[in-house]
Amino acid sequence: MDFLEKQTIDERIDLMSSLSKQFLLRAHQIDIDGSFPYANIMDLKNTGYTSLTVPSRYGGKEITLYELIRLQETIAEGDGATALSIGWHMGIIMNLHEKNTWKEHVYKELCEHVKNGALINSAQSEPRTGSPTRGGRPETTAEKGQNGWIINGRKTFTTMSPVLDFFIVSATIKETAEVANFLIPRTTNGIVIEETWDSIALRGTGSHDLILNHCVVPDDHLVEEFGSAGKKANGWLLHIPACYLGIAKAAQRYAIQFAKEYSPNSIVGTIIDLPNVQQKLGEIELKIMQSEYFLYGVAKQWDSSNENGREDMITSLGAAKLTVTNLAIEIVDLAMRIVGAKSLSLSNPLQRYYRDVRAGLHNPPMDDMTLQLLAKNSIIHH
Repeated sequence: MDFLEKQTIDERIDLMSSLSKQFLLRAHQIDIDGSFPYANIMDLKNTGYTSLTVPSRYGGKEITLYELIRLQETIAEGDGATALSIGWHMGIIMNLHEKNTWKEHVYKELCEHVKNGALINSAQSEPRTGSPTRGGRPETTAEKGQNGWIINGRKTFTTMSPVLDFFIVSATIKETAEVANFLIPRTTNGIVIEETWDSIALRGTGSHDLILNHCVVPDDHLVEEFGSAGKKANGWLLHIPACYLGIAKAAQRYAIQFAKEYSPNSIVGTIIDLPNVQQKLGEIELKIMQSEYFLYGVAKQWDSSNENGREDMITSLGAAKLTVTNLAIEIVDLAMRIVGAKSLSLSNPLQRYYRDVRAGLHNPPMDDMTLQLLAKNSIIHH
């Protein structure tokens, strides 16, 4: 089983579907324990999945955004925590290729590591800054030393921290007060992972705190500086709503299976034939269709657009995330109404799906920021 040997998107989705079934079998225990899905991540590495977004010029498959979100959605049907975790890695490699802002040799070397199984994620959030998208200045500092940059600070929500090989850390440069990103290998002295993750949602993401205590990195590991330029469009962030759509589809599948099998003695047959149950199943299917058309449509538009066209898609990308995430919450709620009180049992996957989709409200971009952007856009164009 190897993604790199598969020639078409359908073949790769089929392979991911078989992996996802294994992830589903492990999901309950990971959630109960609040542990990390090591076996799932290892499966994704061993099958070559984690290198699929490496650009073709470095010997990678350079899959499209549309294919990425379809594969991510399929992972989430098995385990949302695994999907969201690996989605950051997959998307970052894609984004760095698209934006082309890093020094060539640094990105090329990173891609070589990724082809050999290395994993990367950003560490941007901090206790006092809130969401990075709201513009808080990092309290993590970078200071020029004799042997490179000296980084000190604490980052929160460092998803997939138990297995990351590289961290992209935002810090404020002491000398200039400018904000920059630094590439920090896990092997760097002074890195500590403090196991602080105690969320009731997506418990398996290992989103612990990253502590940086006098970490020294080479000069060229300052990979990006942020001036006064506005935010750029980020198609890769569609991996987020793809995750929640996958969880919603898992809830739909469970509700249908339950309705086909559940037969209270007050009726003949099963509840699948009851008009009120079919009404809810119809609502779920409609919301799934709305989500797919919106998410897939925006992803395909991104894939077919040039750089200027993509910059015009900021509102579309935000709207897709807002729509799909909120519909996923509604879908899981409807599924729970079909299943009834049993859906609140700790052994029932629907209560896990319910907790997990709520997390989407707190992933970027936030709903209020998207709506403000849509309002400004509509005022300008009307």
